[in-house]
Amino acid sequence: MKNYAEIITIEPGKRGGKPCIRGMRITVCDVLEYLASGMTEEQILADFPYLTEEDIRACLQYAADREHQQMVLHA
Repeated sequence: MKNYAEIITIEPGKRGGKPCIRGMRITVCDVLEYLASGMTEEQILADFPYLTEEDIRACLQYAADREHQQMVLHA
C-alpha cells in the first residue's frame, strides 16, 4: 500500500478540514462509520465505485496512527 498520506488529504475549505480521500468529499470518518455499522468493504465499494480497496485500507491506517498518537488521561 502507498503511504496513506498520499491518499488522505486535508483541505481547510473542504468538509470543514476533515481528512478526506484523494481530495474528494468523502471523509475518513464516513468510511469508518460505514465499516462500524457492519458494511463490508465490498458493499462500500459497490455503493461508492470511485473508492478503492486501497482507499479503505488508508482510512484504517490513518485511524490506527491517530489512535497511537492519542494521550490517555486517567482521572
